[in-house]
Amino acid sequence: MTHTIAVIRGDGIGPEIMDATLRVLDALQCGLQYDFVDAGMVALEKHGELLPAPTLEAIARHRVALKSPLTTPVGEGFSSINVELRKRFDLYANVRPAISFPGTKSRYENIDLITVRENTEGAYIGEGQALSADGQVATLTQKVTRRGSERIVRYAFELARSVGRKKVTVVHKANILKSTSGLFLRVAREVAAEYTDIQMNEMIVDNCCMQLVMNPHQFDVIVTTNLFGDIISDLCAGLVGGLGLAPGANIGTDAAIFEAVHGSAPDIAGKGVANPVALLLGAAQMLDHFGMVEKASRLRVAIRQTMAARDGVTPDLGGSGSTSTFADAIIRRL
Repeated sequence: MTHTIAVIRGDGIGPEIMDATLRVLDALQCGLQYDFVDAGMVALEKHGELLPAPTLEAIARHRVALKSPLTTPVGEGFSSINVELRKRFDLYANVRPAISFPGTKSRYENIDLITVRENTEGAYIGEGQALSADGQVATLTQKVTRRGSERIVRYAFELARSVGRKKVTVVHKANILKSTSGLFLRVAREVAAEYTDIQMNEMIVDNCCMQLVMNPHQFDVIVTTNLFGDIISDLCAGLVGGLGLAPGANIGTDAAIFEAVHGSAPDIAGKGVANPVALLLGAAQMLDHFGMVEKASRLRVAIRQTMAARDGVTPDLGGSGSTSTFADAIIRRL
Protein backbone atom coordinates (compact mmCIF):
# COMPACT_ATOMS: atom_id res chain seq x y z
CA MET A 1 0.00 0.00 0.00
CA THR A 2 1.32 3.44 -0.94
CA HIS A 3 1.17 6.36 1.48
CA THR A 4 1.83 10.00 0.60
CA ILE A 5 3.27 12.11 3.39
CA ALA A 6 3.92 15.83 3.69
CA VAL A 7 7.66 16.43 4.06
CA ILE A 8 8.97 19.61 5.71
CA ARG A 9 12.72 19.81 5.08
CA GLY A 10 13.14 22.52 7.70
CA ASP A 11 15.81 25.09 8.52
CA GLY A 12 19.51 24.89 9.39
CA ILE A 13 20.58 21.25 9.37
CA GLY A 14 17.02 20.21 8.54
CA PRO A 15 17.46 19.60 4.79
CA GLU A 16 20.63 17.53 5.38
CA ILE A 17 19.09 15.16 7.92
CA MET A 18 15.85 14.95 5.94
CA ASP A 19 17.66 13.96 2.76
CA ALA A 20 19.51 11.23 4.67
CA THR A 21 16.29 10.01 6.27
CA LEU A 22 14.40 9.81 2.99
CA ARG A 23 17.26 7.82 1.42
CA VAL A 24 17.01 5.33 4.25
CA LEU A 25 13.21 5.10 3.95
CA ASP A 26 13.55 4.51 0.20
CA ALA A 27 16.03 1.70 0.89
CA LEU A 28 13.44 0.13 3.22
CA GLN A 29 10.98 0.10 0.29
CA CYS A 30 8.12 1.49 2.35
CA GLY A 31 6.06 2.58 -0.66
CA LEU A 32 6.07 6.20 0.49
CA GLN A 33 5.46 9.17 -1.78
CA TYR A 34 6.68 12.61 -0.72
CA ASP A 35 4.88 15.93 -1.00
CA PHE A 36 7.50 18.57 -0.17
CA VAL A 37 6.14 21.67 1.55
CA ASP A 38 7.71 24.67 3.29
CA ALA A 39 7.59 25.98 6.85
CA GLY A 40 9.81 28.14 9.03
CA MET A 41 12.41 30.57 7.73
CA VAL A 42 12.49 28.96 4.29
CA ALA A 43 8.75 29.52 3.99
CA LEU A 44 9.05 33.09 5.26
CA GLU A 45 11.62 33.89 2.60
CA LYS A 46 9.73 32.16 -0.22
CA HIS A 47 6.11 32.87 0.68
CA GLY A 48 6.18 35.66 3.27
CA GLU A 49 4.64 33.33 5.90
CA LEU A 50 6.04 30.91 8.44
CA LEU A 51 3.21 28.44 7.83
CA PRO A 52 1.80 28.94 4.32
CA ALA A 53 -1.71 27.74 3.52
CA PRO A 54 -0.48 25.08 1.02
CA THR A 55 1.58 23.48 3.80
CA LEU A 56 -1.37 23.30 6.17
CA GLU A 57 -3.56 21.96 3.35
CA ALA A 58 -1.01 19.24 2.52
CA ILE A 59 -0.82 18.07 6.14
CA ALA A 60 -4.62 17.98 6.36
CA ARG A 61 -4.87 16.10 3.05
CA HIS A 62 -2.20 13.47 3.72
CA ARG A 63 -2.82 13.31 7.49
CA VAL A 64 0.85 12.49 8.14
CA ALA A 65 3.91 14.71 8.01
CA LEU A 66 7.62 14.15 8.60
CA LYS A 67 9.27 17.33 9.83
CA SER A 68 12.83 18.52 10.27
CA PRO A 69 13.65 21.24 12.85
CA LEU A 70 12.24 24.71 12.19
CA THR A 71 13.42 28.14 13.28
CA THR A 72 10.83 30.53 14.70
CA PRO A 73 12.00 34.16 14.31
CA VAL A 74 12.36 36.07 17.57
CA GLY A 75 9.89 38.91 18.06
CA GLU A 76 7.46 38.16 15.23
CA GLY A 77 4.86 35.67 14.11
CA PHE A 78 3.92 32.70 16.27
CA SER A 79 5.48 32.11 19.68
CA SER A 80 6.38 28.69 18.24
CA ILE A 81 5.65 27.10 14.87
CA ASN A 82 5.52 23.70 16.55
CA VAL A 83 2.91 24.91 19.05
CA GLU A 84 0.88 26.39 16.21
CA LEU A 85 0.93 23.10 14.29
CA ARG A 86 -0.17 21.19 17.38
CA LYS A 87 -3.05 23.61 17.93
CA ARG A 88 -4.13 23.69 14.27
CA PHE A 89 -4.36 19.91 13.98
CA ASP A 90 -5.24 19.11 17.61
CA LEU A 91 -2.15 16.92 17.98
CA TYR A 92 -2.89 16.21 21.61
CA ALA A 93 -0.37 13.42 22.31
CA ASN A 94 3.37 14.00 22.21
CA VAL A 95 5.21 10.68 22.44
CA ARG A 96 8.93 10.80 23.23
CA PRO A 97 10.83 7.51 23.70
CA ALA A 98 14.22 7.56 25.40
CA ILE A 99 16.20 4.42 24.62
CA SER A 100 19.88 3.70 25.23
CA PHE A 101 22.07 3.22 22.14
CA PRO A 102 25.60 1.84 21.97
CA GLY A 103 28.50 4.21 21.48
CA THR A 104 26.92 7.20 23.21
CA LYS A 105 28.19 9.33 26.06
CA SER A 106 25.62 8.73 28.77
CA ARG A 107 25.57 7.92 32.47
CA TYR A 108 23.26 4.92 32.18
CA GLU A 109 22.79 1.80 30.09
CA ASN A 110 19.61 -0.06 29.17
CA ILE A 111 17.29 2.92 29.51
CA ASP A 112 13.95 2.25 27.79
CA LEU A 113 11.14 4.60 28.74
CA ILE A 114 8.47 6.68 27.04
CA THR A 115 7.18 10.13 27.98
CA VAL A 116 3.61 10.85 26.89
CA ARG A 117 2.98 14.58 27.12
CA GLU A 118 -0.30 16.45 26.73
CA ASN A 119 0.30 18.72 23.77
CA THR A 120 -2.52 21.26 23.44
CA GLU A 121 -3.24 23.01 26.75
CA GLY A 122 -1.66 24.13 30.02
CA ALA A 123 0.95 26.81 30.70
CA TYR A 124 3.15 25.84 27.74
CA ILE A 125 0.54 27.05 25.23
CA GLY A 126 1.06 30.62 26.44
CA GLU A 127 -2.58 31.69 26.55
CA GLY A 128 -3.45 34.94 28.27
CA GLN A 129 0.05 36.36 28.31
CA ALA A 130 0.15 39.98 29.39
CA LEU A 131 2.63 42.52 30.71
CA SER A 132 1.50 45.48 32.78
CA ALA A 133 1.93 48.96 31.35
CA ASP A 134 4.82 49.69 33.71
CA GLY A 135 6.56 46.44 32.80
CA GLN A 136 6.57 45.23 36.39
CA VAL A 137 4.02 42.41 36.33
CA ALA A 138 3.67 39.55 33.84
CA THR A 139 0.70 37.19 33.83
CA LEU A 140 -0.18 33.95 32.09
CA THR A 141 -3.33 31.81 32.03
CA GLN A 142 -2.97 28.08 32.66
CA LYS A 143 -5.97 26.05 31.54
CA VAL A 144 -6.34 22.28 31.99
CA THR A 145 -9.54 20.52 30.96
CA ARG A 146 -11.14 17.22 31.88
CA ARG A 147 -11.34 16.31 28.19
CA GLY A 148 -7.66 17.05 27.59
CA SER A 149 -6.57 15.18 30.70
CA GLU A 150 -8.75 12.16 30.00
CA ARG A 151 -7.64 11.63 26.43
CA ILE A 152 -3.90 11.97 27.11
CA VAL A 153 -3.98 9.62 30.11
CA ARG A 154 -6.08 7.11 28.16
CA TYR A 155 -3.63 7.38 25.26
CA ALA A 156 -0.74 6.58 27.64
CA PHE A 157 -2.48 3.50 29.07
CA GLU A 158 -3.52 2.27 25.63
CA LEU A 159 0.05 2.75 24.40
CA ALA A 160 1.43 0.88 27.40
CA ARG A 161 -0.96 -1.99 26.78
CA SER A 162 -0.27 -2.16 23.03
CA VAL A 163 3.53 -2.33 23.38
CA GLY A 164 3.64 -4.54 26.46
CA ARG A 165 4.56 -1.96 29.08
CA LYS A 166 3.59 -2.73 32.65
CA LYS A 167 3.60 0.60 34.51
CA VAL A 168 2.39 4.14 33.91
CA THR A 169 3.65 6.93 36.16
CA VAL A 170 1.34 9.95 36.38
CA VAL A 171 3.42 13.07 37.03
CA HIS A 172 1.74 16.15 38.56
CA LYS A 173 2.04 19.04 41.01
CA ALA A 174 -1.37 18.63 42.61
CA ASN A 175 0.02 19.29 46.09
CA ILE A 176 0.42 22.97 45.13
CA LEU A 177 -1.46 23.51 41.85
CA LYS A 178 -4.65 22.09 43.30
CA SER A 179 -6.97 23.28 40.54
CA THR A 180 -5.11 22.53 37.29
CA SER A 181 -2.77 19.74 38.32
CA GLY A 182 -5.38 18.53 40.77
CA LEU A 183 -7.91 18.03 37.96
CA PHE A 184 -5.33 16.19 35.88
CA LEU A 185 -4.53 13.82 38.74
CA ARG A 186 -8.19 13.14 39.58
CA VAL A 187 -8.97 12.29 35.97
CA ALA A 188 -5.83 10.13 35.73
CA ARG A 189 -6.97 8.09 38.73
CA GLU A 190 -10.38 7.55 37.12
CA VAL A 191 -8.85 6.38 33.86
CA ALA A 192 -6.26 4.18 35.56
CA ALA A 193 -9.03 2.29 37.35
CA GLU A 194 -10.12 0.94 33.96
CA TYR A 195 -6.69 -0.62 33.28
CA THR A 196 -6.25 -3.18 36.02
CA ASP A 197 -3.56 -5.00 34.01
CA ILE A 198 -1.21 -2.00 34.21
CA GLN A 199 0.34 -0.63 37.39
CA MET A 200 -0.26 3.07 37.97
CA ASN A 201 1.76 5.18 40.33
CA GLU A 202 1.75 8.91 41.06
CA MET A 203 4.75 11.17 41.41
CA ILE A 204 5.14 14.88 42.06
CA VAL A 205 7.10 16.46 39.24
CA ASP A 206 10.10 17.64 41.27
CA ASN A 207 10.50 14.23 42.85
CA CYS A 208 10.12 12.66 39.40
CA CYS A 209 13.06 14.69 38.09
CA MET A 210 15.20 13.63 41.03
CA GLN A 211 14.19 9.98 40.63
CA LEU A 212 14.96 10.05 36.90
CA VAL A 213 18.48 11.20 37.67
CA MET A 214 19.01 8.74 40.51
CA ASN A 215 17.24 5.61 39.23
CA PRO A 216 15.70 5.95 35.76
CA HIS A 217 15.20 2.20 35.40
CA GLN A 218 12.16 2.37 37.72
CA PHE A 219 10.18 4.13 34.96
CA ASP A 220 8.35 2.59 32.04
CA VAL A 221 5.74 5.05 30.67
CA ILE A 222 5.40 8.59 32.06
CA VAL A 223 2.28 10.66 31.37
CA THR A 224 2.03 14.30 32.33
CA THR A 225 0.87 17.78 31.37
CA ASN A 226 2.36 19.96 28.67
CA LEU A 227 4.98 22.05 30.46
CA PHE A 228 6.11 19.26 32.79
CA GLY A 229 6.33 16.91 29.82
CA ASP A 230 8.48 19.36 27.88
CA ILE A 231 11.01 19.45 30.70
CA ILE A 232 10.90 15.76 31.62
CA SER A 233 11.27 14.52 28.04
CA ASP A 234 14.43 16.57 27.56
CA LEU A 235 15.77 15.27 30.87
CA CYS A 236 15.10 11.74 29.61
CA ALA A 237 16.96 12.51 26.38
CA GLY A 238 19.93 13.51 28.52
CA LEU A 239 19.89 10.06 30.13
CA VAL A 240 20.58 8.39 26.78
CA GLY A 241 23.04 10.79 25.15
CA GLY A 242 21.17 13.97 24.27
CA LEU A 243 18.62 15.42 21.87
CA GLY A 244 20.50 14.03 18.86
CA LEU A 245 18.89 10.69 19.73
CA ALA A 246 15.43 12.03 20.62
CA PRO A 247 12.50 11.57 18.24
CA GLY A 248 8.98 12.81 18.78
CA ALA A 249 5.52 11.90 17.53
CA ASN A 250 2.66 14.39 17.67
CA ILE A 251 -0.56 12.41 17.38
CA GLY A 252 -4.12 13.61 16.87
CA THR A 253 -7.36 12.05 15.74
CA ASP A 254 -7.07 13.35 12.17
CA ALA A 255 -3.34 13.99 11.67
CA ALA A 256 0.12 13.10 12.97
CA ILE A 257 3.49 14.85 12.66
CA PHE A 258 6.76 13.01 13.30
CA GLU A 259 9.98 14.88 13.98
CA ALA A 260 13.41 15.24 15.45
CA VAL A 261 12.92 17.27 18.62
CA HIS A 262 16.28 19.03 18.56
CA GLY A 263 16.84 22.47 17.06
CA SER A 264 18.00 23.57 13.63
CA ALA A 265 21.67 23.96 14.77
CA PRO A 266 22.61 26.81 12.40
CA ASP A 267 26.21 26.69 13.64
CA ILE A 268 26.81 23.40 11.78
CA ALA A 269 24.33 23.83 8.94
CA GLY A 270 25.83 23.02 5.56
CA LYS A 271 28.88 21.25 7.01
CA GLY A 272 27.50 17.76 6.45
CA VAL A 273 28.17 16.60 10.01
CA ALA A 274 24.65 16.65 11.48
CA ASN A 275 23.53 13.47 13.20
CA PRO A 276 20.33 12.17 11.49
CA VAL A 277 19.39 9.61 14.16
CA ALA A 278 16.63 11.63 15.87
CA LEU A 279 14.78 12.15 12.60
CA LEU A 280 15.36 8.54 11.57
CA LEU A 281 13.83 7.40 14.86
CA GLY A 282 10.94 9.79 14.26
CA ALA A 283 10.52 8.12 10.87
CA ALA A 284 10.44 4.74 12.64
CA GLN A 285 7.59 6.05 14.81
CA MET A 286 5.84 7.06 11.59
CA LEU A 287 6.23 3.55 10.20
CA ASP A 288 4.71 2.14 13.39
CA HIS A 289 1.82 4.57 12.91
CA PHE A 290 1.27 3.18 9.40
CA GLY A 291 1.31 -0.37 10.74
CA MET A 292 4.74 -1.11 9.19
CA VAL A 293 6.04 -2.46 12.49
CA GLU A 294 8.49 -4.92 10.92
CA LYS A 295 10.11 -2.19 8.81
CA ALA A 296 10.28 0.13 11.82
CA SER A 297 12.01 -2.62 13.80
CA ARG A 298 14.50 -3.24 10.97
CA LEU A 299 15.31 0.46 10.88
CA ARG A 300 15.93 0.67 14.62
CA VAL A 301 18.14 -2.44 14.54
CA ALA A 302 20.18 -1.04 11.64
CA ILE A 303 20.69 2.25 13.49
CA ARG A 304 21.78 0.38 16.61
CA GLN A 305 24.20 -1.87 14.69
CA THR A 306 25.71 1.10 12.87
CA MET A 307 26.26 3.01 16.09
CA ALA A 308 27.74 -0.05 17.81
CA ALA A 309 30.22 -0.48 14.95
CA ARG A 310 30.91 3.29 14.80
CA ASP A 311 30.59 2.86 11.06
CA GLY A 312 30.48 6.25 9.35
CA VAL A 313 28.91 7.94 12.37
CA THR A 314 29.07 11.68 12.93
CA PRO A 315 31.54 13.48 15.26
CA ASP A 316 29.00 13.96 18.07
CA LEU A 317 28.93 10.16 18.40
CA GLY A 318 32.71 9.84 18.42
CA GLY A 319 33.13 9.14 14.70
CA SER A 320 34.66 11.04 11.80
CA GLY A 321 31.86 10.44 9.31
CA SER A 322 29.19 12.67 7.83
CA THR A 323 25.42 12.78 7.66
CA SER A 324 25.69 11.03 4.31
CA THR A 325 28.12 8.29 5.38
CA PHE A 326 25.98 7.59 8.44
CA ALA A 327 22.95 7.05 6.17
CA ASP A 328 25.04 4.91 3.81
CA ALA A 329 26.12 2.64 6.67
CA ILE A 330 22.53 2.21 7.86
CA ILE A 331 21.39 1.40 4.32
CA ARG A 332 24.08 -1.28 3.98
CA ARG A 333 22.71 -2.98 7.07
CA LEU A 334 19.17 -2.79 5.81
